[in-house]
Amino acid sequence: MARTAAALSTGFVAHPVPPAAAENTRDRLISALTASLSAIGLFLLVLTLTPFQGAGYSENSSNDGNIVNQIGYLTLGVIYLFAMLAFVDRRVLMSAISPSWIVIFGLAFWGAQHAYQPDAATRGMMLTLIATIPVAGVVLLPRSERDFVNAASNAVLLLILIDYAAVFIIPDAATHSASGGEPWHAGSWRGHLLHKNFAAPLFSVLAAFGIYCWRSGLNWRGAAITLLAFFFVYKTQSKTTIGFLPLAIMTVFLTRITGRPLLTVAVHAVLAVAVGLLTIGTVIFPKMVPITETIIEDSTFTGRDEIWRFGIENLMRHPWTGFGAFSFWLTPIVSRQEPNYEASWDVRGIVSGHNSYLDTMLYYGIPAGLVIILILVVKPMRDYIRAYREPANRRLADFFMMVVVLMTYGGMLESFILSRADPLWMMLVLGVFGLSMLARRTVRR
Repeated sequence: MARTAAALSTGFVAHPVPPAAAENTRDRLISALTASLSAIGLFLLVLTLTPFQGAGYSENSSNDGNIVNQIGYLTLGVIYLFAMLAFVDRRVLMSAISPSWIVIFGLAFWGAQHAYQPDAATRGMMLTLIATIPVAGVVLLPRSERDFVNAASNAVLLLILIDYAAVFIIPDAATHSASGGEPWHAGSWRGHLLHKNFAAPLFSVLAAFGIYCWRSGLNWRGAAITLLAFFFVYKTQSKTTIGFLPLAIMTVFLTRITGRPLLTVAVHAVLAVAVGLLTIGTVIFPKMVPITETIIEDSTFTGRDEIWRFGIENLMRHPWTGFGAFSFWLTPIVSRQEPNYEASWDVRGIVSGHNSYLDTMLYYGIPAGLVIILILVVKPMRDYIRAYREPANRRLADFFMMVVVLMTYGGMLESFILSRADPLWMMLVLGVFGLSMLARRTVRR
């Protein structure tokens, strides 16, 4: 089956080309349709189906029993599945179903079967699986990189402008107020999300996308997205993310400067270990506390250290199998604990462990958790090196790698791995899946 040279050169999906010149109009319409679907998918995955819920909304309910999410993401999954079946080369589709994703979701559904509420956990995991279908569509549907970056840049710029408008028009929904449960966050921007700690890493990804747009020739849109996203991250007042963003950019740009992707991977690996030691590592290795205090004023990370300590202690009770998917925080295992009046947080009401890697092992056990983490965090490094061998892949590979780097660091302070339709999880899937597809096409050539 013939394919467009543009599709083959950019690493995007190869599509049939009409044999007759008379069909060029039809071909252009299909290109516009697939690019639009990709952009709409990215817009909805970042915006979520329940934006601007305000301070009184439950993070847990937004991801679980919400009928809007259940019906909405099922509908999106069906639409994008049929779109990919209609417009994407079958061989590319089959290569997208890689053993890595089969292993991840196999372990995830296994974890759901021994959860505290197996039926509810299985439904939650089905939502997680279905929500990844539009992510695949975002990457696979565009017929060329130019189609993708043009359409996606418009979608991302629109989303950022909506969030900026919300900050000034509906500030109670888009910023933290003193009347909430965390009055010390008053004035911090959170946009359409529930908390500034979710908004900061998400807008970091959008800033990285703006840099990618600039490098792809969309100078005005790229500059606007980058500057607006950077400023939004600053206004969240999330000190760690404000530090992670330039660190991730500089790490990935080492490849651009030196032409050696292995150097970026090595630096990223060292930094990831360092971030781990400086965060949750302070609980495991108390001697790290003074070092952390030289870098950040609050070495407890607003009391997260107590949550991590509690999580690690309980992980040691079920190290091999964990507690089951979504089956630790907010369950009787935790809620029946005696209250600790000296702690900064009452763990009985905590919705997550504020560390993706700890929660992954709490849910699935240390062996399965490590497998999932290796696939999502370590394998992309290898894929990045492979993808970079093809010059036409490099800008896009840099963007996907930047997403993985940001989410790797962000995962030290927030929990989102296999977390249903959480936009941070969607962004990690985008980066991991994108690098995987670029690497596969590079190897095939």
